[in-house]
Amino acid sequence: MEWLSRFIQRLADLLGDLGVPEASRTLGALGLVYVLVTLLIFLAIFALFRRLRRRRSEPPPLEPSEEVTPEAPVTPPPPPAAAREGEESAPARTPAEAVPPAVIAPPLNLLERMRAGLAKTQTSLVGRIDALLGAGKKVDADLLEEIEEILITADLGMKTTRELMGSLEKRFDGTDGATPEALRRALQEEIGARLRLEAAPIDYSAASPFVIMVVGVNGVGKTTTIGKLAHYLSSQGKKVVLGAGDTFRAAAAEQLVIWGERSGVDVIRHDEGSDPAAVAFDAARAAVARKADVLILDTAGRLHTKVNLMEELKKVRRVLDREIPGAPHETLLVLDATTGQNALVQARLFKETVAISGIALTKLDGTARGGIVVAIGCELNLPVRFVGIGEGIDDLRPFEPDLFVEALFQRD
Repeated sequence: MEWLSRFIQRLADLLGDLGVPEASRTLGALGLVYVLVTLLIFLAIFALFRRLRRRRSEPPPLEPSEEVTPEAPVTPPPPPAAAREGEESAPARTPAEAVPPAVIAPPLNLLERMRAGLAKTQTSLVGRIDALLGAGKKVDADLLEEIEEILITADLGMKTTRELMGSLEKRFDGTDGATPEALRRALQEEIGARLRLEAAPIDYSAASPFVIMVVGVNGVGKTTTIGKLAHYLSSQGKKVVLGAGDTFRAAAAEQLVIWGERSGVDVIRHDEGSDPAAVAFDAARAAVARKADVLILDTAGRLHTKVNLMEELKKVRRVLDREIPGAPHETLLVLDATTGQNALVQARLFKETVAISGIALTKLDGTARGGIVVAIGCELNLPVRFVGIGEGIDDLRPFEPDLFVEALFQRD
């Protein structure tokens, strides 16, 4: 360590030449040594870190077995013994043939989409009936009673269930040897017959423009239904205009504008809080001027108990009728299928107050209470015009009774 002492002494002398007092020279020299050592250590660590990073970024060298000599041709393996004996060997696959292309599943047809949307209802209604009929029971009064209980719990309602059971009892009264399969088929036919009684597609050629006024309480998917309906009609080649008549709910007009952009249709709107009748007036004028085929008018969500809102709705109807004689040609009530019997109560009360002419049943894919479709037709004599079977823009479909029953009763 003698060299270190001499080095410190030299640093002290150097500090003396620089004017440092003698009492502080040794301490200053030690401080300089400490700084120099620290700097050297830092530089060594930095150099080591850079070296490690460089090694990581370099690709690993090929092992001898991985080296490929370009000049050496690749010799194919000898043919199998069977080929040497005269049999033709299969041609070698190219890299493109080695991996088969991905198989894209075909899009679902309408029946499959309806079945998917009715999956929960099918399980709670037909699935339970099939489990009951498959238990080896004979067709008698006890079996019919159990079926009646299933129908009621599937939200077909008491009146509809009693009508269905009365028809089944007449069919199988005094019939010996009736099979469960015959009973299942009879139930399917009875439900289909009742749905067909009230099935009536909208005749859009009855007026030009054909005016649809959409009503319903908040939260049932009214504005979304209008947007999907506009998309459906546009895809059928019809020119559609939307009227944002729900000026009460915040952002309702903005929501309808977004749906209009998705569907490629015009939207007539006013500021929030404006008079809905004024929106109806401008929408009717715009539909006539633009030679639209269909005008769909949104309205504020309301309950039948709100007298002022119901009076406002009547005022909107008068404005539409003045601008387009006979309008609205369709008053569509939107109901949420997940509410079951409450939807039936809403429909009954709206029918007493407003001239409802059809039903759009939304969220059918999210409920096991799809039996409400049958109840609405039987108890209110109102046609179900549209059903929502999914969240996609194409998932609002015109209601087809035969397709509905087939999707409900079809076995896997």
